[in-house]
Amino acid sequence: MKRYIAFAIILSICTVLNVFLIEKTDFFNINETTSLEVSFSEESGHITAQWDKLPYPCIYKVETFSKTTGRVDGEPTYHKFLEEYTSSSEYALPSSAIPMYYQVTAYGIFGKLASPFDVIPNPNYTNPPAPVTIVHYTAENPASVKPYLVWHSVPRAVIYEVEILSAPPEKEGGVELSEKNHLFSTRRVYTNGYQADLSEYASRGTLYYRVRALDLDRKPIGVFSRSEAITIDKSLTPPDYPLINTFDKMPGTETPLYPVYQWIPMHDERLYEVELMIEPPSDASATGPSKNREWYHTADDSFSCYDEYPRPYAGTYYWRVRAIDKNGKTIGRYSDIATFTVPERKGGVFAAAFGDSITHGGGALSYSPFNAEYSYTTYLDFPALNLGRSGDTAHTTAMRFEDDVLPFHPRNLIIMTGSNDLRSYLTADDIIKDITTIREKCLANDIRPIFLTLMPINPANIEKAFHTPSDPDWMTKMKKINAFIREQEYYIDLEPYFYNKSHTLLDDDLSIDGLHPDIVGKMLMAEIINMNKDKFRK
Repeated sequence: MKRYIAFAIILSICTVLNVFLIEKTDFFNINETTSLEVSFSEESGHITAQWDKLPYPCIYKVETFSKTTGRVDGEPTYHKFLEEYTSSSEYALPSSAIPMYYQVTAYGIFGKLASPFDVIPNPNYTNPPAPVTIVHYTAENPASVKPYLVWHSVPRAVIYEVEILSAPPEKEGGVELSEKNHLFSTRRVYTNGYQADLSEYASRGTLYYRVRALDLDRKPIGVFSRSEAITIDKSLTPPDYPLINTFDKMPGTETPLYPVYQWIPMHDERLYEVELMIEPPSDASATGPSKNREWYHTADDSFSCYDEYPRPYAGTYYWRVRAIDKNGKTIGRYSDIATFTVPERKGGVFAAAFGDSITHGGGALSYSPFNAEYSYTTYLDFPALNLGRSGDTAHTTAMRFEDDVLPFHPRNLIIMTGSNDLRSYLTADDIIKDITTIREKCLANDIRPIFLTLMPINPANIEKAFHTPSDPDWMTKMKKINAFIREQEYYIDLEPYFYNKSHTLLDDDLSIDGLHPDIVGKMLMAEIINMNKDKFRK
C-alpha cells in the first residue's frame, strides 16, 4: 500500500513537472499564438463554437459579451453576461436576441497559456440586418401544408413581412419583392415566426420563403433573409396548436415578478387562452382545461399574455396556451408545456427595480417583458429583481410596495415611475406626492431608495403608436418632478442622455413608440446606472 502511495505521489510530481516545463519552455510555441481559429455550426437555431485544441492539458474560459452603446463617458466597450469553463474544444453558445460577442482563453495549471482570440460576433446578426432561419424543412425533415416558419428576431423590428416564392428570388437580399417567383406575401406577422398556409401550392412539392423586418412606418430594417427551401409532404398532419416562442432568449436572465407568456400564433386564429400550473397537467393530451390550473387568461388577437398577478414564490411554474373559438372550445390542442423557475431567495437581495412598463420591459411595440433584451435590468453589472408592472402610474406603484417589495427586502431599490402620468392631466405635485410616499416606505423599512429621473417623451410618436394624446404640458411636469428627484440623497440622472439633437423630445433612435426605450435605450439606462454603482449600499 505504501509502495502504491509513493508511486502515485511520484507520478503526480512528474506530471506536474512535465506540464510546468512544457508551459514554461513553450515547447509547442503556444504562447506565441495571438489568435486561435474558431468556427461555428448551427442546428435548429443552436450555435456551437469550435476552436483548435491545445496539445497539453488545459481548460478554456468562454466569456459572452454584448457591446455597450458608447454614449456614457468612461464605460467599457463590452458588458459581460456569462463566464463558463470547459475542457472541450467546443462550446454551445447561449441563445440571444441581440448581437453577442465571445472570447475564449486557455488556462493551464500555472495560468494563462495563450492570448485569447479576438472577440468574435454571433454570426446570426449581420450588417445590414437580415433574419436568419431557425427551422429548416428538408427532404429528411419535410413540412406539412401548414408549417411554422421561424427565424431569429431582428432588434427593433415592429413587424415582419414573409414572402412565399415558387423558386429562389432573382437576387438574394434587397428590399423588393420578387417579380418572377412571388406567390404571396403578408405583413401581419408581429413576432419571429409565422404559421403559413401553403395548401394552395402544396402540389409544387418544394416552395421557398424569405422574411424581412419592418419598422413602425412599414419601412425595411435591413434586407430580406436568404431564401429558404420548404419541402412539403402533403401526408403530414399540420400542427394544430400554438408554438411556444423561446427561440431567442437572453442568457442569465430571470422571469420578472409579473410574468408574460408568449407564443407564435396559429394561422388565422385570433383568440387564445393561457393557463398556469404549479405542477404538470394531469393529462397533457386533453383538449380541455387542466383540473389543477392555478390561473388562466384570455388574450384577444394576440401572441402574448400579461399575468395580472405577481409570482413571488419559489418553485417551477408550468404554462401552456391553446387557441379557442368564441364559445371557449379548444381549436386543435394545447401547445407544449413551457416552464419558468423562481429561485429561493433567503434574506434581503442586493437590488430590485420598481416601476412601470419602462422597468417591466418591452419596446418597439411588438416586444413584451418576455423579451428580456428590452429590459434594462438585463444589462446591469449586478443582479436586480425586476418588480416592474406594465401600466402602473406613480400612485399604483406606491400602492403595491408592501405586497411586491417588502417580501424581498432589497438593500437597494431602483425606482422609476410617473412616465405614464406625464401623458395624463395629473399635476406634477400629484406625482411628487406618490414618489414621496415610496421614499418614506423605503426609509421606514431600511431600504435605500435610488431614484431615476424621468426621461422625455415624444407625443407625436405616442399618438402614432397608441392612438392616445399626451398632456401638452408634459415637459413642464417632467422638469418639476426631476428637480424634486435631484433633491433626494440618492438619485441617478437619466434625463440628459435621452434627448434628440434639438433637445426637445425623446430621441427616435432610442424609442420607436415615443415612450418606451428600445434595446439601445434599455442598454443606455443600465450603463448609466452601472457608472453610478457607488450610490448602492453594499
